[in-house]
Amino acid sequence: MARPRPVERTKLFVFRHFEQIFVLVLVLGLISIHAFVEQKFAFLSFYYLPMILAGFYGGRRFAVLSGMLVVALVFFYQYVQGLDMLPGFYGDALLALVPWAGFLILTGYVVGRLVEQRESRLVEVKNAYLATLELLTYHIESTERHQQGHSHRVADVAVAIAQELELPQDDIEDLRVAALLHEVGTRDQRLIRLLTRSASDPSVAAARAMRGAAEIISQYGRYYEIVGEDWDVDALPLRRTVKILAVADAFETLQMATPVRAAFPKWSALEEVEEGAGKTFARDVVRALRTAAGRPEAVHLMPELRAV
Repeated sequence: MARPRPVERTKLFVFRHFEQIFVLVLVLGLISIHAFVEQKFAFLSFYYLPMILAGFYGGRRFAVLSGMLVVALVFFYQYVQGLDMLPGFYGDALLALVPWAGFLILTGYVVGRLVEQRESRLVEVKNAYLATLELLTYHIESTERHQQGHSHRVADVAVAIAQELELPQDDIEDLRVAALLHEVGTRDQRLIRLLTRSASDPSVAAARAMRGAAEIISQYGRYYEIVGEDWDVDALPLRRTVKILAVADAFETLQMATPVRAAFPKWSALEEVEEGAGKTFARDVVRALRTAAGRPEAVHLMPELRAV
C-alpha cells in the first residue's frame, strides 16, 4: 500500500494533535518573549494572533481556555518579575493589564463563535447536498429492482470501514459521495468529465466541491483492470479510499440476488471477500470490514445470551 508523503503525514499529525501542540507553542513563545525581549509590554498585542488561530481551528471553548492560560501566565510574570513596570498587583498595573486580558479573551470567544456558526452552515449545506445525491441515486436505482438501495448500503459500509481505519473526515466525506455515485459514474463517463473539469471554471462550482469523489470514482472505474493475481494490491498506487470502495461494493453486491444467482448470506459474502485479500482487495481494508460488519451482530446477541 502506498504510504502518504512526509508532508501529508506531518499535516495529519498537526491536525490530530493541534490542541496539545498549540498549548506547547504558546507556553514556549510566552517564556521566550519574557526571557529575551526587553520591551515586554509592547509585545502584549502579539497574543491576539494565537487567540485568533485558537478560535479559528479549535472553536470558542478552546480559544477562551487558551486566552485564560495566556492571561494567567502574563499576570504571573507581572507579579514575579514585572512587565516594564514594578512587579506586583497595584492600580497602574491592573489598569493596564485587566482591559487587555478582557479584550484578549473576548477576541478568542468571538472568532470561535463565528467559526462555529460558519461550520454549522456548512454542515447544513452538506446535508442538503447529500440528500440531493441520495434522492438522485434512489431515482436511478428504481429502474432496476434488484439494485434498490445498493449504493446507500455501499456508502454505509464504506464509511464504517473508513472510520475503523481512522481516515481523515474529508476523505470519509469524499468516499461517501463516491459510493453514492459509483454505479452512475462508472457507467456514464459524462459525470466523471463534469466532476473533473478544471477548478478554474466558474460554471461548475458544485463540481469542484465533488472533485475528491470524482477522483475516487475515476480510479474505481479501472480498478479491476489493474488488480489481479500478478500484483499485490497493497503495493499498487491506488488511493486508500478506492480500495475501501472496492471492498464495500463487492461485499454488498454479493448479498444482492441477481437473475443468475441467489443472494449470499452476510457471513458467506464476507468469506468470499476475505478469499480475495491481498490480490483483489487490500488486507487491512478486509480486516476493517470484518470488524465493522461484526459489531451489530455482537450487540444483538447480548440479550439472547442473558436469557439463556
